[in-house]
Amino acid sequence: MAAVAEISNDATTNNKMDSKPKAESEFSVQKLVDMFTKLNPLAKEFFPSSYPHKHDHHLDQGFNNQFPPTNLMVNTKPSANDNFRRRRNSFNQGRRLNGRSLKAQREDSVRRTVYVSDIDQHVTEERLAALFSSCGQVIDCRICGDPHSVLRFAFVEFSDEYGARTALNLGGTVLGYYPVRVLPSKTAILPVNPTFLPRSEDEREMCARTVYCTNIDKKVSQAEVKNFFETACGEVTRLRLLGDQVHSTRIAFVEFAVAESAIIALNCSGMLLGTQPIRVSPSKTPVRPRVIRPASH
Repeated sequence: MAAVAEISNDATTNNKMDSKPKAESEFSVQKLVDMFTKLNPLAKEFFPSSYPHKHDHHLDQGFNNQFPPTNLMVNTKPSANDNFRRRRNSFNQGRRLNGRSLKAQREDSVRRTVYVSDIDQHVTEERLAALFSSCGQVIDCRICGDPHSVLRFAFVEFSDEYGARTALNLGGTVLGYYPVRVLPSKTAILPVNPTFLPRSEDEREMCARTVYCTNIDKKVSQAEVKNFFETACGEVTRLRLLGDQVHSTRIAFVEFAVAESAIIALNCSGMLLGTQPIRVSPSKTPVRPRVIRPASH
């Protein structure tokens, strides 16, 4: 009986020792089960847009062997935000390329342009272009008035850089009554809107009778501008005074009855009109009559 009692006591002791790890093991598994039940098996996995959608098939196979497949799906379709970001990046890149292209075109135009100063008031753009045509093909010539001098300045653009470099040798050439100065230009000639250019022989004749006047005092009225030019030059047949809220001065296109009056008006560059010295140069565009649109009912 004593032996049986000892065996029973040993068995009881062994059962107590075995039951403790078993309870701990059951508790750990139960804890994991509770944690997994809180997960949403239908939730989609998030991947950054820069994540390469490549997976290790060996790892996927090992994972599937341990856990049964579920409805968990990886969303590989790009979202609307990804598409918008991609379109915006391509637009910005295209805008940068367009900006670089325009900048390169302007720089090329500057290299093909020379700055000419000390030009006689009676020298026309045609005469100036004819002088520089010996250096290369002239594609644009623009004479401007200088309010600080009775002389004028101009920009002459060639078809290539060689013509512009050759034109520098013409510095000191007497054109009219004064020797002209020729330097490399720092700016390109701003192109004229082609819709403003003369469309017929009549409009070209109108341009010969028209001057372009800038730096006009905003306090000066259209009647005062007309009276100024009629007193100094001759009859004005049409006048267009333009301005806005951005610039501190205004501009005007003044058409005379005869071309001789327009030539005389070029000598008015530098004269005070109001409180500002005006700049007067030949006009490249005619003063067209205003189109009266019928009122909408």
